[in-house]
Amino acid sequence: MRKKDLALEIVNRLKKEYPNATCTLDISIAWKLLISVRLAAQCTDERVNKIVPKLYEKYPDIDAIADAPVEKIEEIVKPCGLGKSKARDIKACMQMLRDDFDYKVPDNMKDLLKLPGVGRKSANLIIGDVFGGPAIVTDTHCIRLVNRFGLVNVKDPKKVEMELWKLIPPEEGSDFCHRLVIHGRDVCTARTAPYCDKCCLNDICKKRGV
Repeated sequence: MRKKDLALEIVNRLKKEYPNATCTLDISIAWKLLISVRLAAQCTDERVNKIVPKLYEKYPDIDAIADAPVEKIEEIVKPCGLGKSKARDIKACMQMLRDDFDYKVPDNMKDLLKLPGVGRKSANLIIGDVFGGPAIVTDTHCIRLVNRFGLVNVKDPKKVEMELWKLIPPEEGSDFCHRLVIHGRDVCTARTAPYCDKCCLNDICKKRGV
């Protein structure tokens, strides 16, 4: 099977297996999603979702967070790990949204990457989930699974993203990556042997049981 055909088959099977896959972070407000994706680095989405209400209870809008002492932000977000750097990036990001972007989250990669703490993974998540644009979010699940499937043979996030752009239809990219997260957590796991016996891809996966 050609790699392009394999990719389309995987997309279709995962779509059937997980028809309602969505982002597990709160995506209802764009600037709040920016904060959540920064906090989610080396932290679970579940924990992030428990922490951010405490932040917004004390600092309810962009201005409040932009003006807040970084030490106070750190006190709230430190359960997510890397509290000092995350607090610094969150404050600086909200300042830039206020001062440079008229309180609006950018809808394009170039401007999103100007924001402190925002890399390509976060920018793609914003583009896909907030603005409905084409997006490939190369988180750890995505990188692990597409290598196991045989779609790519590289681990660098940007290189994985560039390879997937050649294989995945643009309109499928964002949802495809959300489905990889669910599949990676429940079936094609990292910390245990993958559960190939219950995998919807077990007859076409390159590294079944690896």
